[in-house]
Amino acid sequence: MNETRPTKHVLVGVCGGIAAYKMASVVSKLVQRGDCVTVAMTQAAGGFIGAPTFAALSGRPVLVDAWTVIDAPASQHVALARDADAMLIAPCTMQCLARLANGFADDAVTLLAGAIDRASTPVLVAPSMNDVMLSQPAVQRNIAQLELDGFHVIEPDEGWQACRSEGSGRMPEPESLIEAIDRRLSKSEQRSLVR
Repeated sequence: MNETRPTKHVLVGVCGGIAAYKMASVVSKLVQRGDCVTVAMTQAAGGFIGAPTFAALSGRPVLVDAWTVIDAPASQHVALARDADAMLIAPCTMQCLARLANGFADDAVTLLAGAIDRASTPVLVAPSMNDVMLSQPAVQRNIAQLELDGFHVIEPDEGWQACRSEGSGRMPEPESLIEAIDRRLSKSEQRSLVR
């Protein structure tokens, strides 16, 4: 644990893509350096990795739906969002991009994201999908809309994909995702010092 760095409260939203397995490493690395991590999962994410894995790694209960109570029973998503220093949604699937871009809050991940004041708390999304899916006009429109709405989009990597092809859409490695969080936290802290 890093004693010189203050504890950050990081929300991690995990969606139903094959890259969800990488998020176990992200959560573990964040916790090991002293961050308090709360994981939220879409129902589809549970088809790739289980909530008990994230509970064990984070040391905290996992939010698996809008009705799960892990801390405060009243307006839990608002309380978690208010205490957060940052949120990372990864892998951010085609479905989740569309929900976020259109203001839906019908699962644990989008509900938390919708409760965050993005003017003071960065919300990062890491789109991850097949290169053909990523190139769809609707997906590109949704990514552009999220950027307009104040989300921070992490560019996907190029490389081998689970569909047995090469192309863009691969989720960045855990270290790159954590670096992206740190860059945004640093910028947020600089802005708050200026005020």
